[in-house]
Amino acid sequence: MKNIIFAISIAFLFQGCTYAISREYTRQADRKISFHDVAQDPELYKGKLVIIGGTIAQVRSTDHGTLLEVEERSLDYWGRPERTTKTGGRFVLSHPAHLNTLLYAPGREITAAATVEGEATALVDQDLSLPLFLSKELKLWEDERKARTGPAWFDPLYDPYGSMRTE
Repeated sequence: MKNIIFAISIAFLFQGCTYAISREYTRQADRKISFHDVAQDPELYKGKLVIIGGTIAQVRSTDHGTLLEVEERSLDYWGRPERTTKTGGRFVLSHPAHLNTLLYAPGREITAAATVEGEATALVDQDLSLPLFLSKELKLWEDERKARTGPAWFDPLYDPYGSMRTE
């Protein structure tokens, strides 16, 4: 009985320590290709599998699936987009399935294993041409809560109605 509990505990421990994208796509992806390289010449890298991520800027449903315009961010050790103001630019990610646009909303972070497909027009600025990727696997990260701006303690002298003295 103790061995079973120990084995289940170890399984849960290792499950929480996995990369964002499955092992199959992680092995196939070309880690030497950077987003900067693809942005310079998407046609040169057409058909290559890469792992990219960032923050969703715009979402649009189409007849063929969902288009996401993403603000690229470099990925950390686990494949999560880093929280930084540095960005490589924007890209369009085409996902073959229809995604819930309430979940895949602007501001959410994603990581994707995707093939380079060329160029597409931006969803926001129609005059802009962005790299186009076709999603093979997509990871939507948990939306982390923002820190409170005020103190977490209660001030016993605070009067929510202000000073209402009538002298």
